[in-house]
Amino acid sequence: QVQLVESGGGLVQAGGSLRLSCVTSGRTFRRLTMGWFRQAPGKEREFVAVIRWGDESTYYANSVRGRFTISRDNAKNTVYLQMNSLKPEDTAVYYCAADTQLVLTPEADYWGQGTQVTVSS
Repeated sequence: QVQLVESGGGLVQAGGSLRLSCVTSGRTFRRLTMGWFRQAPGKEREFVAVIRWGDESTYYANSVRGRFTISRDNAKNTVYLQMNSLKPEDTAVYYCAADTQLVLTPEADYWGQGTQVTVSS
């Protein structure tokens, strides 16, 4: 069983920055593809960013590309999401997700409990 624990959410003004962290336990972290999804009120959960295990290639949703950066520290079993130039439309609950496959979908094997990010205008 894999446990994911997110932290780093909060309230920030538009244009500000936050860094989310997700600490993983229960499985070899370096063999997990890690990523972030988010869900705003009344909307479906959507993909934000992913970092694959192995070559650590990254992919982003068009809405965050150039503003968000995903990274991982295999020694700390942690994945990060650095969020810059935040916009009110980034307001959502952000979920950390993990899978043993190289792709990450809403059907990912493991999920964190979520952390709230609120961006005020």
